[in-house]
Amino acid sequence: MTITSFNPATDAVLAELPSHDEAAIEKKLDDAASAQRQWARTPLAERMALLKRVAQALREQKAEMAPLATLEMGKPLAESLGEVEKCAWNFDVYADAAPRFLADQVVASSASDSRIVFDPLGVVLAVMPWNYPFWQVMRAAAPVLAGGNGMVLKHASNVPQCALALEAVFERAGAPKGMFTTLLVGSGEVARLIDDRRIHAVTFTGSTPAGRSIASQAGRALKKQVLELGGSDPFIVLADADVEAAAAVAVKARFQNTGQSCIAAKRFIVEHAAADRFVEAFVAGARKLVVGDPMTDGTTQGAMAKRNLRDELHAQVQASVQQGAKLLMGGKPVAGPGAFYEPTVLDHVAPTMTAASEETFGPAAAILRVADADEAVRVANGTPFGLGAALWTSDLDRARQLTRQIDAGAVFVNGMVASDPRLPFGGTKESGYGRELGALGLHEFTNIKTVWTGPART
Repeated sequence: MTITSFNPATDAVLAELPSHDEAAIEKKLDDAASAQRQWARTPLAERMALLKRVAQALREQKAEMAPLATLEMGKPLAESLGEVEKCAWNFDVYADAAPRFLADQVVASSASDSRIVFDPLGVVLAVMPWNYPFWQVMRAAAPVLAGGNGMVLKHASNVPQCALALEAVFERAGAPKGMFTTLLVGSGEVARLIDDRRIHAVTFTGSTPAGRSIASQAGRALKKQVLELGGSDPFIVLADADVEAAAAVAVKARFQNTGQSCIAAKRFIVEHAAADRFVEAFVAGARKLVVGDPMTDGTTQGAMAKRNLRDELHAQVQASVQQGAKLLMGGKPVAGPGAFYEPTVLDHVAPTMTAASEETFGPAAAILRVADADEAVRVANGTPFGLGAALWTSDLDRARQLTRQIDAGAVFVNGMVASDPRLPFGGTKESGYGRELGALGLHEFTNIKTVWTGPART
């Protein structure tokens, strides 16, 4: 069996790589288990030094790695370069912060000494998507490895060269062989990997249906899992907001990564009093996007990752227009080779329309007009998802109250939702559970152990 890498901007075949056979899988799992046992016994200072070397290796290889992401999944090269740099920053942050996060927590009790300690769990299976082929993996890897665990990566099958490039980064940094390893296998192998005794936990980023399957498999195996799933993030603009600033950020929040992000703003919920101004500024900003060859300087929107994903998005846009949404711009595939789609804006979208009730994973924005802040929150929460949310208002006291009412794993006030290694990241409802990043992201894949010590006996 081979795994084929396509260029979604040209439809050309980039590479055909042999998938790992049974013998290779067994060898890699054995190496991962052995390396993790060694890694767990490695002094913390040495572990942190390796994290620093990984950050350095990422920066040294950035010029070679970034084009791989652009070629395999279609994002503009400038975004790929930024993605690699963010991965390096993540490892730097954990190298500095993990000793503090892993420090024993002394708790007063009836014991002479009682404390919480954070021990490694073992080898973590990472099942990762294609949309941020480096960041999604390294976002999870930094805390997992800092905690003394190993990682086995099963990456999306359309980014195999990115997957192998990540393994090479760890080799370059001098990591123990197998501590981070890539398996080139199909999705049909995931269940058996979860069941394998050498795998101790699972981290998954991807769609909600796939997350349900992963959770079911891990649950049967009684293995810890963290799930970061789909999203239909609201971007709320109240009448007292800086509307022009909100609209400028909204364009990036929707169209960055060609709209293919779980935490991309997808539903723009705007108070009536500000709606016309917001729509005018938002459309003006969206018209400045440059769609084209993602390897070319100046391109701000590349190709979607796959033609079938473009077809799904187009069907959602068409359905919404048929349901009564007003198409302001875009609304169709770009003619010619590649999986390009026009930047699309739909206005007067109702919450029940397809563009608002389903996750739209591509460059299409839905604008919903509401009467007031209370209705904005109701509409924002009227979705099965709960990943991120943005709220724009000049009244920060009211913002603090409203943020507590919004069902989301993160609410950004007067800013764009983004992941930051210093802060926990994750969702609620059908957007998943568990947290990545921050101290909580590190603790997710540790054995949180109570150590109770009574008085010494003589």
